[in-house]
Amino acid sequence: MNSYFEENYVDKGIPSVQFVAEHLNLSPTYLSGLLKSLTGLSTQQHIQQKLIDKAKERLSTTQLTISEIAFELGFEHVQSFSKFFKNKTKKSPLEFRALYN
Repeated sequence: MNSYFEENYVDKGIPSVQFVAEHLNLSPTYLSGLLKSLTGLSTQQHIQQKLIDKAKERLSTTQLTISEIAFELGFEHVQSFSKFFKNKTKKSPLEFRALYN
């Protein structure tokens, strides 16, 4: 799953479970069940974790604005990105970035 993201994620927006499953020639239900049994996380949770990992990397290693990072990761609205990030990390993007400055 990680290599799939590295090869296919960049500049294509947030992939859906359906999109990932189709590209792996699996049904979404089968893929999520398989991932859940192997890793404890569903396909959607893997997608979300990859987004958080990419966001953390961008926030800690670049000077891109929060808006630029949000749009780069496929979010249409910076508020949606900020809410998603805070929900998953318990810190706002700015609070997270401040840890590395």
